[in-house]
Amino acid sequence: MIKDRIEAGRKLAYKLAAYKNTSDTVVLALPRGGVVVGFEIASALGLPLDIIVSRKIGSPDNPEYAI
Repeated sequence: MIKDRIEAGRKLAYKLAAYKNTSDTVVLALPRGGVVVGFEIASALGLPLDIIVSRKIGSPDNPEYAI
């Protein structure tokens, strides 16, 4: 088990070590929980961090359905 998102980011960074300090790589994260994970990865690998802002697309026929 993974204790929290910080630990998850550090474990992922270890697996992605081949990308450390590469000039053509950026870490992209989804807001909320993903930014914490992405920050840990970017920090450990010396890479820039950016976010992807997304929004649900609703269905006009069903307000509970979203993509």
